[in-house]
Amino acid sequence: MKKYRIALYIRLSLEDAKTDSMSISSQRNILREYASELPEYANAELTEFVDNGYSGANFERPAVQELLDLVRANRIDCIMVKDFSRFGRNSLETGYFIERVFPLFHTRFISVNDDFDTQKLKGDTGGMEVAFKYLISEYYSRDMSVKTKTAKYLKFQRGEYQSKICPYGYRKGENGRMVPDPETSEVVQKIFEYAVNGMNATDIARELSRQQIPTPGEHKARKGIKTHDVSRTHGMWCNSTVLRILADERYMGTYVIGKREVTEIGGHKMRSKAESDWIKIPDHHIPLVNEEIFSKANASIQRFKIPNRKKHDYLLRGKVICGCCKHALHLANGTSYRCRFSSTIPSLDCYNIHIREKELNQLVYELLCKQFQVAFGIDSLEDLRKIDTVAIRQADFDRQIFELQEEKRKLYEALVSGRIPLPEYKDQKEQISEKLLEVQNTKAVVMARLEAKQEERQHQRQQMDISRMLTESDGLTSELVDLLIDKIYVYPDKRVDIAFKIRDSLTTHK
Repeated sequence: MKKYRIALYIRLSLEDAKTDSMSISSQRNILREYASELPEYANAELTEFVDNGYSGANFERPAVQELLDLVRANRIDCIMVKDFSRFGRNSLETGYFIERVFPLFHTRFISVNDDFDTQKLKGDTGGMEVAFKYLISEYYSRDMSVKTKTAKYLKFQRGEYQSKICPYGYRKGENGRMVPDPETSEVVQKIFEYAVNGMNATDIARELSRQQIPTPGEHKARKGIKTHDVSRTHGMWCNSTVLRILADERYMGTYVIGKREVTEIGGHKMRSKAESDWIKIPDHHIPLVNEEIFSKANASIQRFKIPNRKKHDYLLRGKVICGCCKHALHLANGTSYRCRFSSTIPSLDCYNIHIREKELNQLVYELLCKQFQVAFGIDSLEDLRKIDTVAIRQADFDRQIFELQEEKRKLYEALVSGRIPLPEYKDQKEQISEKLLEVQNTKAVVMARLEAKQEERQHQRQQMDISRMLTESDGLTSELVDLLIDKIYVYPDKRVDIAFKIRDSLTTHK
């Protein structure tokens, strides 16, 4: 016998963690106890989906996305949540899934605390009571977001709020405030000293690398703070890191915060704010350099900015990567790609690596042609012209469903007009409902197959279009680059690896 698959969805946000009744274990106990009372429990298979530390303001949550994928694959019969807010606080999105998506895939939805079960409603949406619960939950989420943001900005202005991660050269003190880090503060002071003495950013970076001083990223990684990949630095400082340190006013004791803001309440997208809107708090913490040294260092460092500079546009812009150190290759003088990161480090394998732009363009085009000849041919055109019998069957199912629904309607009219008695009406209605459910289930399977077939056909058409584009073009074009190429890795022996965007059709060519 086929298992009845029940998904227990549990969500805990940072605010909920303060309430015992909202804990993961509490939600788990409530859902499992309720599930054990269902008639289907004897033949049920329970699976938990947990989003720990995620807001319900949107559905960008890993566990809920995994759950929805299984629903679309017809692999979930029932979803259970503690209450509506656990599934989502956005009324439109939550209502869309409960009232549109789940019925389409015959997935039952149960909200325990709300006494909501789509199986009991039999097509009804729950009425105004459910709609109000959606709206109250969404209002709560937005209200909490506004209050949290307001409280945070008040702390900004009082100088009480501090980031969890201190800038390079500082660490958290016993009272939670920033204090100089004995391991790195001297390095920051040394950078400013070098700049005051006339060294440019490249010279400073080279000198720090020569002294084998760990980069800021490497220092954080050693402390267990892995905010980004440091494998590409190879222990070498970059002039951009030096420039960023020299321009940071926090080294004068001025705390700067509020540089970015969220684009919408309850969202996570950020945007930069104008410097005039930043909050700057002088004498906030112990400075590493005084204002005079800070000004002299920045005055001596040249930062070349050409207003309204026209960017040189070229086919493989942003695509060409050094295969050794994984940094982007620079198109020097518009003629040759070079690894600027290793240009002053003879010990690196990619030192002095270069390849002419025209040579690389031709090589990439030839590899594309060769790869697509291997991946598929033109023989699939005939398959695309075949009649899709599945689509015809889908139309037939729609007709059957319509006829059964009409039969149900006429049967009810017969009952109301007194042409048939109630017992006969119930028997015939049950028979029609069983037929209708069988047809709807069969149609759902057919539609899933149809969708897969359509994707396959679309994939084949895309392959044919790409082959035609390669055949008709005399060389590499921007259209081919945008469509096919993610990254191009170049190695010292001019060997080239291409990472394709169409991963299912192509393998990386070496």
